[in-house]
Amino acid sequence: MSWEPVIGLEIHVHLKTRTKMFCRCALEYFAPENSHTCPVCLAHPGTLPVPNRQAIEMTILLGHALGCDIADHAVFHRKHYFYPDLPKGYQISQYDEPLCVDGAFSLPTADGQVPIGIVRAHLEEDAAKNVHMGGAQGRIAGADRTLVDFNRAGTPLVEIVTGPDIHSSEHAKRFLQLLRQTVVELGISDAEMEKGSLRFDVNVSVRPEGSDELRTRTELKNMNSFNFAAKGIEREIQRQIEIYESGGQVVQETMHFDPGNESAPPLRSKEEAQDYRYLPEPDLVPLEPPRDLVERLRGELPELPSLRMSRLVDDLGFDLAEGLVVSGRDRLFGQISGDRTAVANVLMNQFAASGVDPGSVNAKELAKLIEARDSIPRQAFTDALAASGDPVFSADAYLADGQITDTSELEQLVDQVLAANPQQVEDFRGGKQGLLGFFVGQIMKETEGRASPKLVNDLLREKLGA
Repeated sequence: MSWEPVIGLEIHVHLKTRTKMFCRCALEYFAPENSHTCPVCLAHPGTLPVPNRQAIEMTILLGHALGCDIADHAVFHRKHYFYPDLPKGYQISQYDEPLCVDGAFSLPTADGQVPIGIVRAHLEEDAAKNVHMGGAQGRIAGADRTLVDFNRAGTPLVEIVTGPDIHSSEHAKRFLQLLRQTVVELGISDAEMEKGSLRFDVNVSVRPEGSDELRTRTELKNMNSFNFAAKGIEREIQRQIEIYESGGQVVQETMHFDPGNESAPPLRSKEEAQDYRYLPEPDLVPLEPPRDLVERLRGELPELPSLRMSRLVDDLGFDLAEGLVVSGRDRLFGQISGDRTAVANVLMNQFAASGVDPGSVNAKELAKLIEARDSIPRQAFTDALAASGDPVFSADAYLADGQITDTSELEQLVDQVLAANPQQVEDFRGGKQGLLGFFVGQIMKETEGRASPKLVNDLLREKLGA
């Protein structure tokens, strides 16, 4: 039997506000443990929450980006569960009346657009951070004790829930990458997984290919890497197929993916809505955003990464277009003249390796550098790219860097390298054209990278009869 994966995602995004969702404690990553707390976020008796207006506006802006309807009437609920990271014994969240509903996201792929439904994007407060001690990689699997840091408790958090519309681990990974870039460009979150400001849970089930049934799903919890998400999904798909093909039944449960062992030990049975005993938050009035506010935020929406990516695919092909957009380099690409594929390759390879922020670069100077890349030493080109983010960067200083362009000097070196490597010369002439790079490398080594790559290539082809 052929099987079809059915994947849904729950993405958690920290909003980039100055203070927490329901109190005025400052938000600061990596601050000393429990240094940004107050009676509200520690749930002292008698304290009352006050909503963060900026977090509400950021959520509406995100809802527009996801094609959602913005609710006229949204309600905060209490979501009850008992765990050390939740001091109140409940989380203030949204349930059946969220702020953003019924959206749609079009995912560009190599085979065309894939529509992914957005069930909801709702606003809530984050829980505290559990710090697992004594285990491998700081994860709960294998830990012998857990400490709690309440700095994170109360951080504004948007949860984005997709429909079960994704049918491969690769599409799930690409959706997450493009969604992250969207959130960053909206300016509502840094979405940095190493800080925990972007996390996601993955719901996975399988069904016979051609069927439309939704079978029992399992949840992979708190993934914080695109590659780990893809690996975890693949492993869970295979596990479920093996269970069904051996005559068993998949049990609905929450699992924890351990990337070190590429395993996913179960944590607990997966909860349903009734397990959380949702009830309207009595200390908060419903949200009723004015229509003029909703429309103003709609007007502030920039062009989305998915649209820019679709435009680039025709000129560059899917892989280069996707790489430029999800890395945030496509706007710099649009400002640089020259051969489009060559410029894209430099931005995705040598420029990416330099670690320079694309937003800090003078595009005209970088264009001059890329255009002359074949006529300057490789090391000079690498050094120039590394310096390209400097406000006073000039390509001219690197274009004039002592390059060897004397034909007679280089011709002598070419003769020496060919004479020293007769077997490679014979192999090249026998059809192993890739050895040209070997000869170029030998000459670059002799000249400490200062030889003109174009001139060296021309001389070698002439001498080898290529």
